[in-house]
Amino acid sequence: MVNHLTLAVAGSRKTQGLVEHCASLPHERRVLVLTYTQANQEELISRLKQHAGNHHCIEVMGWFTFLLRHFARPFLPFKFAGQRVLGFNFDGRPYRMATGIGRFLDSNGAAYGCELGRLAHELVAESKGALLRRLECIYDEILIDEVQDLSAHDWEIIDVLLHSSIDIRMVGDIRQSVLATNPRSSKNAKYSYNGAIKWARERQSKGLLEILESVTTWRCHPVVAKFSDSIFDPSWSFPETQSKNETVTEHDGVFLVSTKHVTEYVRLFQPQCLRHSVSSGKAFDLDYLNFKVSKGMTYERVLIVPTAPIAKFVASGTYLEANSASSFYVAVTRARQSVAIVLDKAGSSSLPFWRPAVVTAECMELEN
Repeated sequence: MVNHLTLAVAGSRKTQGLVEHCASLPHERRVLVLTYTQANQEELISRLKQHAGNHHCIEVMGWFTFLLRHFARPFLPFKFAGQRVLGFNFDGRPYRMATGIGRFLDSNGAAYGCELGRLAHELVAESKGALLRRLECIYDEILIDEVQDLSAHDWEIIDVLLHSSIDIRMVGDIRQSVLATNPRSSKNAKYSYNGAIKWARERQSKGLLEILESVTTWRCHPVVAKFSDSIFDPSWSFPETQSKNETVTEHDGVFLVSTKHVTEYVRLFQPQCLRHSVSSGKAFDLDYLNFKVSKGMTYERVLIVPTAPIAKFVASGTYLEANSASSFYVAVTRARQSVAIVLDKAGSSSLPFWRPAVVTAECMELEN
């Protein structure tokens, strides 16, 4: 069976698609579902209980847990005789010049998260095929959600899996590449974040992977979906998003809001306010979420305090650097019905300014 990668737009129910796939499988099929964040693991477990609760051979696991349980713990002695993994050190890092076991484990025997992918990949070779044969005996199928969050040596692990007898199915949205399992590593840096699309297309050209495009969003209003498509330079060759959101409210679309009208806008529409980081949006006393934290969430409306590059993009059309574009895309696509961007000077933007009704009425009187 050909391995599959589904590239899905925001709001396309990609996680639900994995859940429904699991529910459709024979009960005896042994399936492992992998994802990076704890929040996504909990969401997957909850949905699988609801839709595939009678399938007892489906297991949900975090990416690091996968590398610890099936690579590092059982096979560390193949590389370091007599050594054992006694824990996990997510934040720590080895000394710069560390070698041997000290490169991978701290003084308490805990595996460094930043080196776990490298260790796991090296153990594949050190085990002389035993590691992969063990995995093939345990699982018939491995599903990976939010595959764009992988980085560094993780891509080497995926390459190993693609050459195994295990069926591999992955889903993700390259446009939402704002997290990474190992953001400081230079290994496979060209595949990090948005670069994951290069990795996927290279594997497709080798016949290892079939890429499917899921372009329908059930979340974003058509105007919001169209604006989200405009964030990325056309050279990325992303397909056009198709919206199935047919809801009509009194305030739908993408708007600009001047600084002096922000308080009134928030009072009237109660949007979720989003900012890039804690250093952004200090001019307003609002209940913010950072762009990255909002990933995976859905709101009726959002108000975005832009960074300087985002403001420049909106006002002049100057395309953003890839990571900034991804962050902005995440923020925009949290919204079902409306997106408001705080900006005082529209420049060449065609987005309409929102103004309070009283101000609008006064302007009309002056014009008359």
